This record gives sequence, C-alpha cells and structure tokens, in this order.
Amino acid sequence: MKKIKIGASLAVGAVLAAGLTACGGDSESGTSGSAVKADAANTAVVNASDKKGGNLRYAMSSDWDSPDPGDTYYAFSWNFARNYARALTTFKNSPGNDNLEVVPDLAESLGTPSDGGKTWTYKIRKGVKFDDGTEVTSKDVKYAVERSNFTSELQLGPKYFKQYLVDNPGGYKGPYKDKSEEGLKSIETPDDHTIVFHLNTPFSEFDYLGTMPQTAPVPRAKDTGVNYKKEIVSSGPYKVDSYVPGKEMKLSRNEHWDPATDPLRKALPDTISVALNQNQDDIDNRLMSGALDVDLAGAGLATAAQPKVLGNNAEKQNTDVATSNSLTYMTISTKVAPFDNAACRRAVQYAVDKVSVQTGLGGPLAGGEIATTVLPPSVTGYQKYDLYPSANNAGDQAKAKEQLAECGQPNGFSTTLTARADRPKEMAAAQAIQQGLAKVGIKVEIKSYPSGDYFTKYAGAPSFVKSNKVGLSMMKWGADWPSGFGFLQQIVDSRSIKPAGNTNLSETDIKAVDDLFDASTKENDTAKRNAMYGQVDKTVMESGDIVPLTYSNQLLYRPESITNVFVSAAYSGMYDYLNLGVK
Repeated sequence: MKKIKIGASLAVGAVLAAGLTACGGDSESGTSGSAVKADAANTAVVNASDKKGGNLRYAMSSDWDSPDPGDTYYAFSWNFARNYARALTTFKNSPGNDNLEVVPDLAESLGTPSDGGKTWTYKIRKGVKFDDGTEVTSKDVKYAVERSNFTSELQLGPKYFKQYLVDNPGGYKGPYKDKSEEGLKSIETPDDHTIVFHLNTPFSEFDYLGTMPQTAPVPRAKDTGVNYKKEIVSSGPYKVDSYVPGKEMKLSRNEHWDPATDPLRKALPDTISVALNQNQDDIDNRLMSGALDVDLAGAGLATAAQPKVLGNNAEKQNTDVATSNSLTYMTISTKVAPFDNAACRRAVQYAVDKVSVQTGLGGPLAGGEIATTVLPPSVTGYQKYDLYPSANNAGDQAKAKEQLAECGQPNGFSTTLTARADRPKEMAAAQAIQQGLAKVGIKVEIKSYPSGDYFTKYAGAPSFVKSNKVGLSMMKWGADWPSGFGFLQQIVDSRSIKPAGNTNLSETDIKAVDDLFDASTKENDTAKRNAMYGQVDKTVMESGDIVPLTYSNQLLYRPESITNVFVSAAYSGMYDYLNLGVK
C-alpha cells in the first residue's frame, strides 16, 4: 500500500475535458485502410479480414484475478477466456447493439425452458475436444459449474448458480469435499450431450448465465483446484502453453479444435501473448507506435496519452470513444463507522465534486457523463432522477454539513479510500474525491492496491475492509448481462456478499432490495420487471450506499496492425477479443 498525494493529473484532465469534443467521427460499415474514421469500431467491424498467422500481442498494467474460467470476475477476463474456454452460450460476434444478443456456443442452441422456467435443458455440440484430444461431455460442464459455485477454494466469480440451483438435502459442499459421482442432484446429465438445470425459482434470463466462463467444461481428472489457473485444459481454438503470474501468458493453437463445431471463431493468429504488470503509460505508447496490439484491460488510454492522439488528426482516426454500459462509482461501507450511520453516507453524497472527478477520468467523453443513478441509461430498468443534487454537480457543502451534524460528526472525521494503483484515471478520480470531501472536514487517506488483488485481498475482502476501517472504495462495474438484474444483483443483493472476491463492496443489506430481486425472477411482464430494477436502484441510493460518479466512457486506441476490430457492448465497451487478427 502507499499514500497518494494530490498530483497534476487533474490539470491534464481539465485540458482533455475541452479537447475531447473534437474526437467524434462518422462511422462506416466495413471500413478499412484510409477509409477508417474515429469511432468507426462502435458500429462496424474495422479492418475485416480472414488472414491467418502471426502473434497477437496483448499487455496489461496488472494481472488477472485468475485466468481460471471458474474463478474470475473481470470483464476483460471473460472476454479473453473465450479463446480457450467455450461456455454454453456467448454474445453475438457483431458490432453495435447486436453484440448484446445471446447466442449458442458450446451448446447447439439456446436453452429449452420447462416447468414454468424452473428447468432449463441444453444439448452439447458433438465433436468438441479438449486440447488433450478427449471429447467434451455434459458431465464436464456439470463439474465446471459445481467447482466454480460450490467450493470454498474458488471464490472470485459470481455465485448465481449456487443461488438459483436446487440444493442437495443437507447441503452440497462442492466436488472437492463431496466425492460422490452424482454430485449436485439438480444438474442432470442423462447422456453425454444433454445437461439439465433444475432451479428453485423461475428464471427467464437463465440463458445469460450460460455466457459465463463458469459453464466452460473442466475435466474432473485434470482439475488441480487453485492451481488450475496454471494448468488450464482448453476447449477453445487456443491452448494455454504457460501462465506465469505477474509476468506473462502464452497461447498457441489447440490442434484438436475443429472449426466445424464452432461457427463463431475464426482463430486467426498462430499465437497469442500477454505481457503482465506493464506500466500503463508505456502500454499506451507502445500501442501508438505499433509495438503492441491490444491493451487487455480495455479501460482506454490514460490521461497522459490522450492529448497525443487528440492533437494529431491521423492518430485520432485510430480511436473510438466507447460507451461501456458501465458505471464508475465509489462505494461507502455500511459496516465501517461512522458510515454505519446513513446520514454520514448522505454527507459524502452531497460533498463529492463530480465535475472534478469527471475531469480526473479524462473529461466528458473519455470519462463519461456525470451519473446520478446506479443503473446507466443504456441498461434496462434505468429511471432518471437525482437524490443529491448540487449546483453544476460540484457538490453541496451546506447540505453535506447538515448531514454531518445529523450523524453526530459536525466537524467531520477521517476515513480511508481504496483505489487501484495501476489505473491512473481511477487514482486521479480518487484524488478529486479526496479534495472535495476535505472541504467539509472529511479527511481521506488514499490507499492503493494492484488490480489483480483488489477484490481478492483488499476492497473485495470484507474482513480486510473492517479491520483496516476502509470506509470508501473506488469501483467500476458493467452488467454481467444487459438487464437491470444482470447489472445490479451482484453489487447490491446481500446474498452476493462473499469472504473474498466480493463485489458488493458497500455490503448493502436491505431486505426490500433482496425481495425485489426475488420477485423479478418470477415476473414475466418485462415492463413490470424493469420497474422493479428501477426501484432497487432508488432504494440503494436512498440508503446512500453508492456514490455514482460517471456513466463510463473510454477512449480506445486500435493500432493499424490488428484486424476484425469492434467495440463490445456486452463486455463493458472494450474491443471484442473473439476474432481479432494481425496484419
């Protein structure tokens, strides 16, 4: 950890806030070469190609939480894992809003519901093989779901399946403790190519759960638990040759992959390499020089690089201002004093200068529009409102001080704010928050941690948060799937709180919120279901648990070296990694 002093990055953001307005461009369909314009990849495939060969070069400023498909929860990881892990379903390989459509992947078709939506059946494609040449079966998918959702060792991913599958009598402890052949009784595999899920409640959005890498098959005999991340068995077109934590990952072709079983993937590069723990400014410079193809994290250019492309018309054509269906926000821990008092939380809501935060994130386009709700406008269920208004979004110090008096802290107090050290824009936003809260007497110490461990050991570990009195945490979140449920449930449902890999950082525990989620899974009327998501949003904001900062954008850079580039609406506005190639 380290303490952060207020630096000059906010001033850079102020320049960008004005300069980014020149970044827009007309998008064209099927653009390539000199025809490519800024923002083209938002609505079209740029540099479309079927050319095979070469090495596709990724880099990232930190490391994975884990590349194990069953133990990961970063959007970039789910996007990238499709190279070596085929889930039951995935998102359509098309730009624009078409990318939000769920389509079959390992499964032959989308799921067949029965029993009023409480039972879902999938047929597994025949002829799909692991990289050792053995055929993938339905039992491998069942085992993957069991290990990722029911073991105490693998905690980093979401636990949707555990929450909605019917449990065994007496409780199921996962395959590491329960060695029985049958395993979880509510997942049936009547033959090698059929899998049936029995739920405890109707769930109309169950096909979206199939997009998660937790449904990618894992052979029981080759599962090494927490060490599986270094020994992953591939079901996709690439196999993982090596993964050295903190250093690199290397992939090459899975010789047993059969394109006849995979209508989605082109598998163009011969090899894929990922360099880890690289300096973010260096990553940006290498992208612009052509020495690197993709920033794996997909969070866009840092503020130091943005003027270099915005001030150069030729470079500007290689950029895309991507809306990400995501929210940049700050959580307020409801379990750490004095934030166990709602009035203290509301004081922070009023005190934050969101314009300064937006500037630190890169201005209106690269940072995003100032947010007042948990749900972004692009996610179903969004309702426009502002419970904590202030003049010009610069904070209302008078209202903040009223709330401080109400919570018994009229002179303010001290607290800690966590942020990810390798994300310059997030650090700049944290510094802006620190400045704003200081004006009402709230002294903030910023402590920074690496992205790869942020949820495992620090902000996402409730015991660490409580013992270190972490009151505030920086966060960015995109929908697991494009609905209010897929966006909200893992960050505000009390049943999503985990001892590690926790994403409900505020530890929101509101019975009315949990009840609304339960009711929504049973509601077939889309309008009524969306209204429930809007009510969840407002209830959380009334409690003051989350401070929305911006509806996130990012300024992406696509080198001319890569092909088949488009922005993924499904994976938080980064580029889609399924079919990238190199010239």
